[in-house]
Amino acid sequence: MHTTFLAAAALIAGFATTAGAQGSGIKLSDVAGKWTVKGSVGPNDSVVVTSVVNATANPKTWTLTYPNRDPLPMRVVASGGDSIVTEVGPYPSMLRKGQTVTLLHSVGHYKGDTMTGWFEAHYSSGDVVKGKQEATRSK
Repeated sequence: MHTTFLAAAALIAGFATTAGAQGSGIKLSDVAGKWTVKGSVGPNDSVVVTSVVNATANPKTWTLTYPNRDPLPMRVVASGGDSIVTEVGPYPSMLRKGQTVTLLHSVGHYKGDTMTGWFEAHYSSGDVVKGKQEATRSK
């Protein structure tokens, strides 16, 4: 499982390097804006959390905000093709009281004002939760 995660990150990082050399691929400025993200898990894709990502052209100023919480700084790990890889954490879990999300790793595929992708949340208990994400950009 961890090997798959590392392989995916390496593959996307490779795309980022290739895209940068060729001048093609996604630019952070292409996705700048406020994105409403719905994360879902399980066989019925039940929405478990909604958040807002503030994406900017500067990879150091991205934030993730959950309802009634302060914004969390995001790290843009890689970008290329239609994809952007981000990480957040650690922070107190919204869904599991008393636990910490040590790392939230996300891959988003962007097309216009929509994004689809997946996430992997690592908890202080050692649990890992995987799910899907969908987002729309506000106009």
